[in-house]
Amino acid sequence: MDRLSGMAAYVKTVELGSFSAAGVSLGISPQMVAKHVNYLESRLGTRLINRTTRQQSLTEIGKKFYDRCKLVLAETDWAYALAEEAHGTPRGRLRVNAPVSFGADSLIPVVTRYLRENPAVDIDLVLSDRFVDLIDDDFEAVFRTGPLAENGLSACEITPFRLVACASPTYLRQRGSPTNPSDLKTHECLGHAHWSHPADYPWRFVRRGRIYEPQVRGQLRLNDAKGLLSAAIDGFGIVLIAEDVVRQALAAGQLVRILPDFETPSRPMHIVFRPDRRLTPKLRSFIDAVVGAFPRDPPASGVDKIGKTFAMS
Repeated sequence: MDRLSGMAAYVKTVELGSFSAAGVSLGISPQMVAKHVNYLESRLGTRLINRTTRQQSLTEIGKKFYDRCKLVLAETDWAYALAEEAHGTPRGRLRVNAPVSFGADSLIPVVTRYLRENPAVDIDLVLSDRFVDLIDDDFEAVFRTGPLAENGLSACEITPFRLVACASPTYLRQRGSPTNPSDLKTHECLGHAHWSHPADYPWRFVRRGRIYEPQVRGQLRLNDAKGLLSAAIDGFGIVLIAEDVVRQALAAGQLVRILPDFETPSRPMHIVFRPDRRLTPKLRSFIDAVVGAFPRDPPASGVDKIGKTFAMS
């Protein structure tokens, strides 16, 4: 048997917890996964996994061997990527993470268009508002909204994440329309619950260069933009939310924009990736597609999109 295939089967078994799950992931039978693991144990002369009828657990040697296997497989993948770069054809699997609302409402059309143009590329797009780790969670690119705080990564800035404040006509008839940001302290304001910052962070408005940051509060906080949208349409409160998410509701009259004389500053947005390796054709072409679809500024003729990359240090 091939040792690299055995290592891949072993790593999947450890990560997914069973031969069956590993087999599904690798497209082979559970029996073949077991044969690969048995082959490795036979060559090493030691048991890697303690197996019972109910569970599997790693031996001490199995834990160390797993760590080394991951490194070997990563380097092997990188060797193949270098070979791919030699002929410049985007191919292989690309793992990408993006916020739920941005991914579902804006990014999907870009991804599907990119895949039609690059049939040798597969994309695993994970939509989550949880803050993921680019390296530990094994993503090649992630989308970040807000100021960047990570070191040792690179990023391309794309179109800012635009926010609007709005509420349903029913809510505004019952509670009145605020005329100044300071009025929001007496209103029910729907909050975005996120583990990386306090749930009651101040909303921000600008008029004639002056910044207003009223302290808002509300009974309901959610970690999903579509949930916030539903609560706002239901008349439960005022929401500060991405423009893309509420565009249809505003057009249909389900929501009304409040404080129209005040601007709501946009949040910066980036596609972030690791700088410690050369960009593979699949990653470079994907970043080009994203920056082309969501330009920070009108593109200048002849400018290399990847040339807009900057290091986060």
